[in-house]
Amino acid sequence: MAGIRAGTPTLYPTLLYRDAHAAIKALTEAFGFTRTALYEGEDGTVLHAELSFGNGTVMVGSKGRAGVFAEAMRESGPVGVYVVVEDVDAHHRRAEAAGMEILTPPTDQDYGSRDYMARDAEGNVWSFGTYVPTG
Repeated sequence: MAGIRAGTPTLYPTLLYRDAHAAIKALTEAFGFTRTALYEGEDGTVLHAELSFGNGTVMVGSKGRAGVFAEAMRESGPVGVYVVVEDVDAHHRRAEAAGMEILTPPTDQDYGSRDYMARDAEGNVWSFGTYVPTG
């Protein structure tokens, strides 16, 4: 693809939340994401935020805004997002200590991965594991 730097991700999941500020706080505190961008409307609504983990990024915004994308996503969710982590057990402990709902504890899978699942306050399912898709 012309213009894309080698190693740059080409997929960016986008999640809209009723309370985007609370979601950003939970994702950074519980899951270790780093907020790299935040754009708010005059009323404090999250128009666009970027949260990075490793070389990946999820984009986050507030539900209920105007615009084609916001309207198309009006009834969206929940979604599932998979994130590769090096130390599943340490990541799990952090998420659990932050009060995240844990759906499955760290588990060794038959295909060689170790992973766990959690659900955020608005129902999105986050899976964290050592499996790296070969895509």
